[in-house]
Parts: sequence; C-alpha cells; structure tokens
Amino acid sequence: MLRVAVVGSGPSGCYTAQNLVQRDAEVRVDVLDRLPCPYGLVRYGVAPDHEKIKSLQSSLRTVLEHERVRFLGGVRVGGPGGLPVERLRQLYHAVVYCVGAAADRRLGIPGEDLPGSWSATEFVSWYSAHPDAADAGFLRGVRSAVVIGVGNVAVDVTRMLVRGATELRPTDIPQAALDTLTASGLCEVHMVGRRGPAQARFTTKELRELGGLPGTEVTVEKDELALDPADPGSLPAVQRRNVEALRDWAARPAATAARRIRLRFFLRPVELLAEGGGVGAVRFERTAPDGRGGVTGTGRYEEVPAQLVLRSVGYRGVPPDGLPFDPAGGTVPHEGGRVLRNGTPSPGEYVAGWIKRGPTGVIGTNRPCAKETVTSLLADAPALGRGDRPDPVEGLRAAGIEPVPWTGWLAIERAEAELGARLGRSVVKLSDWAALLGAAGAA
Repeated sequence: MLRVAVVGSGPSGCYTAQNLVQRDAEVRVDVLDRLPCPYGLVRYGVAPDHEKIKSLQSSLRTVLEHERVRFLGGVRVGGPGGLPVERLRQLYHAVVYCVGAAADRRLGIPGEDLPGSWSATEFVSWYSAHPDAADAGFLRGVRSAVVIGVGNVAVDVTRMLVRGATELRPTDIPQAALDTLTASGLCEVHMVGRRGPAQARFTTKELRELGGLPGTEVTVEKDELALDPADPGSLPAVQRRNVEALRDWAARPAATAARRIRLRFFLRPVELLAEGGGVGAVRFERTAPDGRGGVTGTGRYEEVPAQLVLRSVGYRGVPPDGLPFDPAGGTVPHEGGRVLRNGTPSPGEYVAGWIKRGPTGVIGTNRPCAKETVTSLLADAPALGRGDRPDPVEGLRAAGIEPVPWTGWLAIERAEAELGARLGRSVVKLSDWAALLGAAGAA
C-alpha cells in the first residue's frame, strides 16, 4: 500500500487524487482540506449564477467518493494551530500540496487601504459564503463602484453588483448577501483596464453576459476603442469576438436604465481619493499604446467617483508553512512536481496546481499539471516505500485534530437544502464556521 496525502480539495487536488488511483491500484489517497467543505474555488470562487461551471462539483464528487479516496476536512496544515509539515510527512509515504494561490496582487498606489477598498477575492468570498469572509458592509452607502481589472473575475463581480433578486434568488447565495445585493442603492459600475480591449483577459461568453442583465445598460467609449492599434481581423478568435461585442455596445444609442455598467480602457489607477472617511473616487492616468504591446502614461488624468473599489489584478501564491518558496514567481520550487529544497528534490514532497505553476490557465489546465506530478510521484514510489502504516487519522487525532469525514460534508449538504426549504428557496449555503461544523457534527 502507498499512502498519499493531497493537501487541498479543489480541482488540482481532485485531479491529482484521480490520477493516483487510476494509475496505481495500491494507492490510498487522503484529500485534506482546511475547510469542512470540499471543491475549493469551485465552491468558493465561482459566482452563484454560474450553474454550469458549478456543476463541475459533480465530477469532483465522483473522485472524492472513490473507494480508495478519503476526504478529511477541517485539517489545517502548517501555521498556528495546524499540523506541522514534518509531522504530516511522517504519516504518509508522500504528500502533494495543491494549495492554490490564496493572495491577491495589490495595486501599490496611495489610498489603497482606505475603507471601501477591497480585493475582488474578499468580495467573492463574501457572496460565496466562505466561512472566513466577513460582512464588511461592502455596499453600505455605495452609489458608484469601480472594478479595476478586465479578466473574468472582474466581469463576475461587476455582474454580481447589479444582479437583482429575481436572478439571484434561485441560486445558492447566502441569504444575507442576497438581501444586501438586492437592497443596494448602487447605480453605476465602472470596470476599468489600463490597456486596450484587445489585451483584455475576459472571455467573450463572460463579457456578453453583461449585456443581458435586466434593467442594466452597458456603455463603451468609442474614443477608447479607437485608441487600440490592433486590427480586429488580425486578432486571435477570442480577442476578435471581444472587440466586436464592445464595438456593438459602443454603437448603440443611450438608453434609460436603473443601473449602468461602463467599460473603460486605457486608464491606469494612480491614487484612491478619500471622502468622508473612506474611498470617494479613483484617480486614473490616461494611457496610450507604446507600440510594443504595452502602454505608457500621457500625463492626463481623470477622477471617477466611487464609494467601493474592487481590485481584480491577479492572484499570488502564499508561502506554505514549512515549504520552500520562490517569492518572485509566487510558487514552490519544483522539478516535474517534485519539491526542490536547496535545488535538490525532497523525497516524498510534491506540488500541483497554482502553487506549482502560478495562477495561470483554466480549471481544465489542472489535469495535465496533476498528471505530470503523479508521474513523478509514482516513479519515485520504490524509494518511498509501500509498507503498511498506521491509519493517519489516528495521528491527526493524536495531534488534536478531529477531521470532518465525507459523511460530515453530506450532513452539511443536507443542512443547506433544509435551510433553502425554510427560506422558500433551493439550496442556500451556510456561511459561518459554527453552522458548518454544527451541521457536520450532526452526522
């Protein structure tokens, strides 16, 4: 028997576990997660109105219900109160870290820490019911918001800011977030990119969803589209379709709507301006193409009123406690998934997913990434040993950790279905630690 711990139950962790049990009949995999709930960003990073993407949970569920895979929630690895990496390594023949990239990139500009300035991830965690998220009054007194970034996460939060109760009520969004979003007095959202539309990172499907929101007008500045030097016909398919959608919106006559989304380009944030103890506006510098695919400042500035600013400019890996870390790349140094300590592969330690390659690609990109790591691990298996070891759960309990088993997660699912029924909705997520652990304990 080869016992392997996979730390993290998101797509990269589940694909790693799947590869292991498919390719070696003697492998037993424990998938550990700090949270009592599985699926990682599929549960806590996908917008509640994106049911098609959230349905990926079904395939991940199949992995976690495999007879040689065991889900162990509520297990913190490293950090205060967590199981030391060294002890985890003693409990298993091998450990694969699939811990993602948990931090957000910052803007590095004055005023970024003013009240009302948040990362998009903090906002997403709140409306996705992450138990670490706090109701920070994101929308209290907000009339205008600025979303900095032009990727799919920026599109998600922009869309969620203007969604109404009719569209959100059938989803699993927590009740408090639903009430807050639908009662919001927000009228205008600016989604802003420092470069042009041809360099935007959103996909056309995500972009076009903005145009179908009830009671919401989407506007695009013709002058900003004209600044982009790219010929749409020469662009890759996705970028070409993006530009076509933007040009279509720019050509439409102004309409009367309760809410407006303004898509802006060639604006670089330089300062968040204070008003009344919080953010009051964002100061942008107009940029221009530099002829090399980037932009340069023009010395012309514009201020956009906003009481809420959400930055969505990328993720960054966090140094995993007890593991080496490359701060430049935000990743754990590795060779084919093997963790490198001082340039040498560390026996029995592996990485997969964003902590291995950085926050790049889509969910499916984790499949070949996991396969490479598993190939390295199984090649090392003879040196790792396959002898019987005590059940690692006993070692976790000896360290004061009582894991939440799969039956505990199933009990959470039942509790969320029951909550939805009481509220006259479908499934409604539990959003705090006490409720989640209480439901899991009822199993």
